[in-house]
Amino acid sequence: MKAAALAALVVAAGMGVLEVVMHPSGADRLEALALFCAMGAVTVAATRFVPAVAARTHSLGHTVAAVGLIAAGLIALAVSVGAWRMFLSVHDLHLLSIVLAVAAGLSVVFALGITRSLRDDLAALRRTTDQVAGGDLAARSGVTRADELGATAAALDTMIERLADADDQRRHDDDARRTLLAAIGHDLRTPLAALQAAVEALQDGVASDSDRYLRSMSHDIAHLRALVDDLFLLARIEAGDLKLDHQHVDLAEVADETVEAMAPVALRRQVELRLETAGRVPVRGGPEALGRVMRNLVDNAIRHAPARSQVVVRVRNGKDATVEVIDEGPGFDPAALPAVFESFSRADLSRNRATGGAGLGLAIAKGVIEAHGGHIWAAPGPGGRVGFRLPAGR
Repeated sequence: MKAAALAALVVAAGMGVLEVVMHPSGADRLEALALFCAMGAVTVAATRFVPAVAARTHSLGHTVAAVGLIAAGLIALAVSVGAWRMFLSVHDLHLLSIVLAVAAGLSVVFALGITRSLRDDLAALRRTTDQVAGGDLAARSGVTRADELGATAAALDTMIERLADADDQRRHDDDARRTLLAAIGHDLRTPLAALQAAVEALQDGVASDSDRYLRSMSHDIAHLRALVDDLFLLARIEAGDLKLDHQHVDLAEVADETVEAMAPVALRRQVELRLETAGRVPVRGGPEALGRVMRNLVDNAIRHAPARSQVVVRVRNGKDATVEVIDEGPGFDPAALPAVFESFSRADLSRNRATGGAGLGLAIAKGVIEAHGGHIWAAPGPGGRVGFRLPAGR
């Protein structure tokens, strides 16, 4: 409701109370109405004038002082007129006016005094916003109040904390992307250099065994195709566009096929690959996607397992279907575990270009398992231990 309507309502209420309580004469009624209307007019004018001036002033204290002064003036006017009309002499009226003027002045002093803490807290908020605008995300307002200003300060500090977290995450992602791009560049450079050397040897006619060169080129092309497929799959996972053909799948069978496919790789590295399962472990999901996850996990374990050691693939059935891949390598650094499965991250500090490739396998595994409604985890070393759970499919 607008100030004019509220003022009219208050004046009408005052006149109503006057009629009920005092039964005034016609002259008294007109005089009271004139006084009430004058006070209402001053109030409406003040509600329009003070905000307009406050918008241009540089001090909240001045605004509060003006509000206090106007309020005290209205009260002084009402008291003075009422006292004069009732019983005061001119001398007493002058004395009352002086007392009311002093009271109005003291009310201004009081208003300025109680607004000091308010002005200090507002200044703290302004300093904090200026610091944040200048890039200082460690700045905090330090304002603790139970009123609306305190709530605003708490919201500002929370916003700054979130901005700082977002900035830290951005820096982390930038570092991770640079690491990933460097790793991918290395993985691309090696087969491309081998392909170039083989092509030049064949072109120059210096290849003594062309079939061996062609087999090597085919291997390098397969490596490049696998890397490109991983990048496309990771891009689809990041975009939430991974589509799965859900069907009944036996995880034990998928694990058996994985062990069989990865056995030559384990043999070359002098690692024994062993499957432990008690029978069928049914789930619903995409067999190709789940097979890819298992190959990624087993390949990662073989890469990090020392020679003449074991890599165990353990598949269990229960409330959930569980798969664990365990090796005897150094395992994951405990400090790196929270970021092991992050995209664009190679949080496992034991991985390097000699053993780890571009480090896309765990990020892909996480995306595929979560798309199946499951959960993937890694345990700290010693010994590598990675596993996942999927809802059992009966």
